[in-house]
Parts: sequence; structure tokens; C-alpha cells
Amino acid sequence: MRIINTGGTFNKRYDPIKGELFVPNDNHAIEAILKSLVIDIPLQGVIYKDSLEMDNHDRALLGQTIMLSDEKTIIIIHGTDTMDLSAAYVSSLALDKVIVFTGAMIPFSIDPIEATANLSMAIGYAQGAKNGVYIVIQGVMGNFEHVKKNKSLGRFERGVNVL
Repeated sequence: MRIINTGGTFNKRYDPIKGELFVPNDNHAIEAILKSLVIDIPLQGVIYKDSLEMDNHDRALLGQTIMLSDEKTIIIIHGTDTMDLSAAYVSSLALDKVIVFTGAMIPFSIDPIEATANLSMAIGYAQGAKNGVYIVIQGVMGNFEHVKKNKSLGRFERGVNVL
């Protein structure tokens, strides 16, 4: 198993000088969670962006990173707003791997509970999943085509026709 960090709200921290949240170029949040879980999983950071800033080049880099990984099980930490787009792109690569996307609506640095729970669920889910691309977040899990962010309600939902 390997964790690939692309940034997103999960990783955001507050900059007291600028007075805003930013995505740092590090893996601090994930490292803290893994330390608290006493789990040793290889961790790699590749993009470090808010998912609204991600483009096709970033998704190609993510896909290449997954393809080059020797591990057959990959967890992707990703921003929630375009997680579905990245999951669809990765799915189009038809890789012989288990790929689980997760993230958080609240930064780990503000309240670590959601990010920790989401990563923990993703790790557990990935261990029993068959090859494919999944989203596991907020207690909702399944194939990426059936788990979507309901932006009007600010939560993830499972269903065929989720908006």
C-alpha cells in the first residue's frame, strides 16, 4: 500500500501573515495521522494544490505516479471539489490496482477528526477492495461513479444519480 498526497483542504493550514488558508508543500497532516495510528505506509507527495486549481497536466502526473508505483493498493489524498474528475481520469487508465480517493471538508490543522477518520476508513476499505477506483469519505464509500460530492449540501453521497 502507498499513500499519494495531492494537497486539498485535508492539508490546508492557516497563514497568520496573509490571513488565509493555503496548501503547504509537505505531508505533515498525513504523517501525523499515520503516527497516531501506528501504521507504516509509504507516503509520497506530488502536486500540493487545492483541487480547484488542478488541471489535466496535474491529473496526468498523478496517473503517471500511480502507474510507476510498485504497490498494488494506492490511497490518494485529494481535494473534494474535483476528486471525481481525477478519479474518472485514473479509472480511464485501466490499471490493475486498487485506488482509493479520500480527502476532507475541514483541514486537519483546524480539526483533525474528519481527516483522520477519512484516511482510516480509506486504509481499511482499500485492504478488502477489488481492483478499481473508489471514493471513501465521510462514511460513504464505493465506486467513484456512485460516490459524489453534493455541493449544495456540502457532503458526499452514494447513488447512481448523485449531483
